[in-house]
Amino acid sequence: MLVQFSVRNFKTFKEKAILNLVASNYDKETREIENIKTDDDFNLRIVKSAVLYGANASGKSKFIEALRFMKEFAIKSSKDSQKGDSINVEPFKLESESEKDSSEFEVIFIFKKEMYRYGFEVTKEKVISEWLYHKPKTKEIELFYREKQKFDIHERNFNKGTTLVKEELVRDNALMLSVAAQFNDKSAGKVLNWFKGLGIISGLDEDGYQGFTMSRTESPKHKEQILELLKAADLGIKDITLEPLDITKLPKQMPKEIRESLEKQIKEENAQFVSDVLTTHRKYNRNKKYVGDIQFSLEDEESSGTKKFFALTGPVLDTIENGSVLVVDELDSKLHPNLVCRIVSIFNSKILNPKDAQLIFNTHDTNLLSSGLFRRDQIWFTEKDKYGSSKLFSLADFKSEVRKTDNFENNYIRGKYGAIPYLGDFDNFINSDKLLSHENER
Repeated sequence: MLVQFSVRNFKTFKEKAILNLVASNYDKETREIENIKTDDDFNLRIVKSAVLYGANASGKSKFIEALRFMKEFAIKSSKDSQKGDSINVEPFKLESESEKDSSEFEVIFIFKKEMYRYGFEVTKEKVISEWLYHKPKTKEIELFYREKQKFDIHERNFNKGTTLVKEELVRDNALMLSVAAQFNDKSAGKVLNWFKGLGIISGLDEDGYQGFTMSRTESPKHKEQILELLKAADLGIKDITLEPLDITKLPKQMPKEIRESLEKQIKEENAQFVSDVLTTHRKYNRNKKYVGDIQFSLEDEESSGTKKFFALTGPVLDTIENGSVLVVDELDSKLHPNLVCRIVSIFNSKILNPKDAQLIFNTHDTNLLSSGLFRRDQIWFTEKDKYGSSKLFSLADFKSEVRKTDNFENNYIRGKYGAIPYLGDFDNFINSDKLLSHENER
């Protein structure tokens, strides 16, 4: 489970922003059984879902981008770059000092009954510092700490690290964690496995994970789960079928190289490609009598919301099955608010989510605030100041100012918690004659 993630000096976040998923005692009597995982090994209560609100350009998506950067750099830094290559990190650019400063990322998580704290500090040129701590029981053990190219290694618990440092195998623009995992260090491998299981997807563009969902339908067990979820969403879908790619119907404008590569893989390697998903619906006559089934193309005939929900079923069910973490940017895009509530309910459920998977997402859908699904410590806000710097804070931070019986949705819309756009200039623009004058000029 994800316990905490923090970022400093990355894109809109100049100061350190911390998402802490440890449940507050202030909310202890609210949805404690459903929404909270109690970890007896570390005496922690951790929330199973969290939602981020904020105005446009306030930093909601940038915060998720920070977690995505950390994941990808941790996994790929030793493989996808060479000595001298720049690091694709973007510091806060609206201040001259921070633009030249390093960016910092840290994550705390529990994986296979052990707690890890891992982080790093980087510039575009090199790794400034990096650290990994391991907590198998009650005491935290430093596995390694790095300052530029100087390393303190725990020789017994991180023995591969000593060899890597001695042989100078860790480049100044690569992470020790990534290199050590390549050399089969057990601790580094566990941390990277957690990162690999961390799902981060966009709710605005389902193309990136629809293929994953399609591949899951090839398993009878997983296909049945997907169908049950589609039926529960009341989309009218009775069955789904993958339509194989017909190589004789490839577009004429397709580049010759791609066509020949596909033909070779299909003929020589027995590879299979899918061109579409066919959804089966029940068909009736004018007397409302069932007369048979009809198939629709998911791509051409189903709604954008249906396509989005179908694509989401794969990552959602995979996360639940593995007890991992799913982070979604703009979960509510193209979906009815009631569907979003149902997805959140799955993660909050003790029965449907037995392995305590977590869902973290951002949204503009304020209906969720009045749904009763969230405690105060699960509701987070991003807000940008007049200098362009974003901050992150929780509704639980207001403590006695916010009662659990308050109407969170109404208070948020009225601006009581901040994190909404200031539209005074917009009102002034509408009430002025500037727009009318431009119309007259035409």
